[in-house]
Amino acid sequence: MNAEPTDQAADGRPLVSVIMPCYNAAPYVAEAVGSVMGQTYGHVELIVVDDGSSDGSEALVQSMVEQHPGRIHRLHTSRLGPYPARNLGLRHCHGELIAFLDADDWWLPDTLEKLRAALSDPAVDLAYCGWQNVGEGVKSEPYVPPEYEAADPVAAFVRTCPWPIHAALLTKELVDRLGGFSERRFSSMDYDFWLRALALTRRIKRVPEVLAFYRWHGGGQVSAVKWRQVLDALTAQKDFIRANPALIQHLPAANLRDLTEGQVLRQAYRAFWKRDLVSAQKLFRHAAAHLGFSLKDVRHIVVALLPFTLYRWIVRLTDRGA
Repeated sequence: MNAEPTDQAADGRPLVSVIMPCYNAAPYVAEAVGSVMGQTYGHVELIVVDDGSSDGSEALVQSMVEQHPGRIHRLHTSRLGPYPARNLGLRHCHGELIAFLDADDWWLPDTLEKLRAALSDPAVDLAYCGWQNVGEGVKSEPYVPPEYEAADPVAAFVRTCPWPIHAALLTKELVDRLGGFSERRFSSMDYDFWLRALALTRRIKRVPEVLAFYRWHGGGQVSAVKWRQVLDALTAQKDFIRANPALIQHLPAANLRDLTEGQVLRQAYRAFWKRDLVSAQKLFRHAAAHLGFSLKDVRHIVVALLPFTLYRWIVRLTDRGA
């Protein structure tokens, strides 16, 4: 890495460290890096952690390092995944504020400026914004999340991941208290990160604008395997509930079960209707093992307990007879 940047600009603005894991993102990384370097909030360092790319991403990043001397730094891991890459970046950053941006996503030019303005309030530890999913074949409207801090953020966070990894800016102090990212279950560790953050602080603030863009580009993404994503999210939920009894005591047990095991069953049906039968079978089987179903679900549960080839044959037979 080059010489360390100062943690404050001459005018007192805090340095923002942006952590960007990169693996085989050659078609997108220039746009992602450009969206960081083009921020109207200019006191930014970008740490790109290449995770063993083989598609020319590394050379592209190096060319941008040379275009922006002292502002972009490269680190390397070897196919460890995005969360170890982010943790490595966190160990080498210098900013008072932290943001995350993957190498295939991007921000509007004023994203960091607006999030930083929300964080200028000393009573705020984390600012978040709206986002839009984009990509070939993706039809998704811009989405601004609820103002969680105005209601019950605990119930909302237990229900679902509140925002994607790149739709927030938080203090380095909070990141240090969290100890970075867990590296256990890769498809929901951003959710785990935000849940653990909520356990430490409810000092959050919404910027009610769409400022971040998440690119969906096929089944190779960590979050693409539905059953794994659902069960990893369940683990994050249950870890949070178990570790924070005082925070969740106002939520009835029936509500908690519906938000956890009930969500698994709902996602099983969603996978079934989309004919993602691998995910449907695994999620129905989980519901069976944890008694997370009712009498009306028995037909689906019983069929899902059959071997997969037989399960798939019965579903296809049903489809032909429909």
